[in-house]
Amino acid sequence: MSIGASIFLIIIGAILTFAVQVSTPGFNINTVVIILMIGGLIGLVLSVMFWSSFSPYRRRRTIAGDTVVEERRIERDLP
Repeated sequence: MSIGASIFLIIIGAILTFAVQVSTPGFNINTVVIILMIGGLIGLVLSVMFWSSFSPYRRRRTIAGDTVVEERRIERDLP
């Protein structure tokens, strides 16, 4: 789940909690709200954890020492 989808679930849960007043027999909207908000929070935490581990902007460790560079030669027959 992406960060945007997680925030969307949290927002929908908050809207249903504070803006909607519904009474229906056999259906509890508060349970749905709790499930949406907890799912959104768990998704947000997991997204942030995985985003930081796979981010292309993360810090890279450099090891002091000799650098070995290998050069490849590709020979092609051009038409």
